[in-house]
Amino acid sequence: MHLFRSSSYEIRVEGEGGSLPRIQGIRWTPLLDTESSLDYGHSLTQASSDRIWRAGKLLYIHLTSTRPGLIRDHKHHLRHHRQCCSGRELVDWLLSTGLALQTRSQAIGICQVLVDGGVLTHVKQEWHFQDKDTQFYRFAELELSPDPGAGLRDAEELLEALAFLAQLGPDALLTMALRKPPSQRTEDELELIFEELLHIKAVAHLSRSVKRELASVLMFESHQRAGTVLFSQGDKGTSWYIIWKGSVNVVTHGKGLVATLHEGDDFGQLALVNDAPRAATIILREDNCHFLRVDKQDFNHILKDVEANTVRLKEHGKVVLVLQKNLQGGSSQPATAQSSRYLVMAGTPEKILEHLLEFMRLDATLYDPVDTLLGDFLLTYTVFMPTSQLCRALLHHFRAEPMEGSEQDKATYSLRKRRKILRLVSQWVLLYGRLLQGDRSTTALLQNLADLASRDPRLGGMVQEPAQERRRPRALENGDGSVSPQSKPQAQSSVTWLGSQEEAVLSSTCALRAQDKVPYEIYRADHSCLVTVLPINASVRDVLRALAPRLSRDGEHILVKVNSAGDKVGLQLDAVGVFTALGLNERLFAVSMEELSSLTPHPEQLGPQVGSSETLTLISSKDLASHLTDYDWNLFKSIHQVEMLHYITRPPKFHDVTTANLERVMRRFNELQYWVATELCLCNEVGRRAQLLRKFIKLAAHLKEQKNLNSFFAVMFGVSNTAVSRLARTWEKLPHKIRKLHSVLERMLDPSWNHRVYRLAVAKLSPPIIPFVPLLLKDMTFIHEGNHTLAENLINFEKMHMMAKTLRVLQRCRGHAHAPLSPLRPRSQHRPEDPKAVRMSTCSEQSLSVRSPVSTWAYLQHLRAIDSQKELLRLSRDLEP
Repeated sequence: MHLFRSSSYEIRVEGEGGSLPRIQGIRWTPLLDTESSLDYGHSLTQASSDRIWRAGKLLYIHLTSTRPGLIRDHKHHLRHHRQCCSGRELVDWLLSTGLALQTRSQAIGICQVLVDGGVLTHVKQEWHFQDKDTQFYRFAELELSPDPGAGLRDAEELLEALAFLAQLGPDALLTMALRKPPSQRTEDELELIFEELLHIKAVAHLSRSVKRELASVLMFESHQRAGTVLFSQGDKGTSWYIIWKGSVNVVTHGKGLVATLHEGDDFGQLALVNDAPRAATIILREDNCHFLRVDKQDFNHILKDVEANTVRLKEHGKVVLVLQKNLQGGSSQPATAQSSRYLVMAGTPEKILEHLLEFMRLDATLYDPVDTLLGDFLLTYTVFMPTSQLCRALLHHFRAEPMEGSEQDKATYSLRKRRKILRLVSQWVLLYGRLLQGDRSTTALLQNLADLASRDPRLGGMVQEPAQERRRPRALENGDGSVSPQSKPQAQSSVTWLGSQEEAVLSSTCALRAQDKVPYEIYRADHSCLVTVLPINASVRDVLRALAPRLSRDGEHILVKVNSAGDKVGLQLDAVGVFTALGLNERLFAVSMEELSSLTPHPEQLGPQVGSSETLTLISSKDLASHLTDYDWNLFKSIHQVEMLHYITRPPKFHDVTTANLERVMRRFNELQYWVATELCLCNEVGRRAQLLRKFIKLAAHLKEQKNLNSFFAVMFGVSNTAVSRLARTWEKLPHKIRKLHSVLERMLDPSWNHRVYRLAVAKLSPPIIPFVPLLLKDMTFIHEGNHTLAENLINFEKMHMMAKTLRVLQRCRGHAHAPLSPLRPRSQHRPEDPKAVRMSTCSEQSLSVRSPVSTWAYLQHLRAIDSQKELLRLSRDLEP
């Protein structure tokens, strides 16, 4: 039976009075539909035991048919164990079957799921699976025994069962690690728990070292029945609790229920800190609640350990830098990597920069996987330090001379310090490029450094590095690893750093820059359109001033943003970038105050009235995926890393920064998911609608194969829209194989455990990848809102490190010059096309693509969609009441 999803993933954006939108949260949002009560958003850890038993039975049948001698009698330490196999034998067999298991950890996870489900039992009834020759396990043979003559009738069913068990495996391993006494946890298990803590809201504000300490002391605690009292008001505080699964009610004497806490929340910490009685009673709100518990003794021990490994540097009686010993470094770190010994936790901007210059290596890079301090600083400095302040500090350090030591020592120190500064600036320019050009303080700094370095022959060569490094990606993309002689930089100019005008062209030809001029389409109250060309970062005041000659002179005009539902938002005069920040089917209107009350959406905002299913039948799903991937790749690679940072944090104005490229990708995501739902709801004939649904499911499969995960999620969310999922007759007409494919693809969408299924899948992919961008924004929002930027008047640099780590995901995903598996990319000349092979590669459906690539490309660039859920549901009910 098909299980319908009644949730949709939406990018929720809010702003005040015309300010640029700010991400408030990205989450599963129920879509109102009185006819649908089914909810697929449950955690896979709650999967029915029947399905685990069925999967275990299929695995057992395959085992007995392929390796009948594996299950046999064993003798160990003078004890006989009948009809069993060792843990190591079972894991080895799973890896040798060729059933798409890639790692030993995956196989161990599957075995742990079978143990948890009772399918597999230890001969001594131990509850955790061990990959050892001396640990023996039995299958529950009486229940699992196949009927006489039964065999594997469907190999796909076995693969599906194995994929299901593999999906449950990581949670089973994590739960197993948490159930073990802390002293018995392995290094891998401690790392697994630590990775889980990185995504738990209750500990988001704690440093990474504290989280690692917590991983070694956390205890697992579960309670089965709703109504269970965990502790009562007035009890002695003995533990701190984090809700891992489920929810609780907080009740106090006299007031009754005062709060409800959910997954990721915590309680009980106050009583431990203050050594006071419990201030409230905690009652389980639902069955089967799981908690992570830290006992008082461990809690106090962690606080002492953190303090013992923390160094606070003071100047004039005030703390200016907080360092914490890197307990993860150990002996594996090179002795020369001195900055890795202590991590910067907090400090003043100047002191953090001074520490960076003191300990950075001369060959330090932005993306050093071990010593990340340089990359963390450059990626995030705009959050806590104006560019002009950074320029003054760098120039001061470059000119400063040491006060102590011999003349030779002082000369050696000064030379090394200046080389480090030039290296830092070269990496800074490499990251920001032309974003720095319009800033006067930056231009002045680069000019001064070029002049000063040119006077010292030991430094002159370093000034040329930035331009050469900026050319290298373009040269490599053209297949040439050298730099042409005619483009050598001139030594004594800021152009040396920023490159020539030709060099300013980004690798993505469609990247938008703040100074680029684009046509603004502004509507009047009568729906007539005015077009004016302005820079992307033009303010609302600039827009109204440009339109003034063409607007009526009856009263003052305001700029209003209107969506398809008719909701109006007046924009402040100082707001910038409002045109590129428009959401799906939103328009800008210039109206007087008298016209505002009668303002209605433009008819185009309501979406199409007729679908384009006839056009889609002429394009194969594989060709659709290929065109979408090429188009999306151009959009994705145009996003500058700092765009995401600026979109979330909104730091003080940084010259020439625009978030237009990121906003364009977000708008495309919404456009794509609503386009899928729109096309299905506008297709009147049930047979054709089923064919269209089949095409979209196969389209999602091809997008996943091409590693275009952003569009994969968008298409799957469109197919899972309530207006589509309720079309029971349409789903019934799908072939069984397509419904099974949809079920497999839906597993990637599971949001439980902070999208663990998706994160594990992406971790195994090699670039290039187009990631699920809304989830990256969610991660950045989680870090930003869960951690203060300032702590005791010091910059919380641990927060900067976490944000920089998320930003590096963009760099990793774009670690290739071309789009992921793009069949539309020009092929090498030495690989001639075989027309028959090309036809076969795109002939995954009955109909071949008969539209030209140009027309298909044009169609996908101008998708039309209905973004009103209410209207989609109305159309859906008209199709199938």
